[in-house]
Amino acid sequence: MRIGYARVSTVEQDTKLQTDALKKAKCDRIISEKASGAKTDRPELMRVLDIARKGDVLIVWKLDRLARSVRQLIETVQLLDDKGVQLRSLTENIDTSTAGGKLVFHVFAALAEFERGVIRERTLAGLASARSDGRYGGRPPALSDEDVELAKTLLVKGETFEKLMDRFSVTRSTLYKYGLRRHPIETQKPKAKRQRKKTASR
Repeated sequence: MRIGYARVSTVEQDTKLQTDALKKAKCDRIISEKASGAKTDRPELMRVLDIARKGDVLIVWKLDRLARSVRQLIETVQLLDDKGVQLRSLTENIDTSTAGGKLVFHVFAALAEFERGVIRERTLAGLASARSDGRYGGRPPALSDEDVELAKTLLVKGETFEKLMDRFSVTRSTLYKYGLRRHPIETQKPKAKRQRKKTASR
């Protein structure tokens, strides 16, 4: 099936120029959309991609009707390639159903890989720079070492968990995660008694 896709922005209201060209290209079905190409949410284009099947051809008047950025165009072309759908642009005379036109998919795939590589390198470089400055990624700890020591001291003095939770703005499970337990001195007393019993039995 030959599917035609026409798009105009909200400023432009007429798709006649595009639809006339798509009709001349003998499209079996033409879907029009009035949405900015900069928007990622283009429901009619998503519908085109949903109904297109392997072996179908998506025809547009110009590539800028399909996307408004190189990145968006790369992503859309990759979706078509993954589904086995060919792409034809009338103005740029691009037709991926031909032997020469298949090169377009390879070029876009190479651009996508290049972009991923650049992003990866920038991310790694940023992390390395942050580590050299003593900054590390991830969520900061809920309690510092000083907070933990203070919490232990307060527990020994009889502070309740509820007051500690309010003081440090943390949950009970967070206090447990840092090894804090209710009345740590009292939890050690039974151990001492058991040790004395063992000594006496000897």
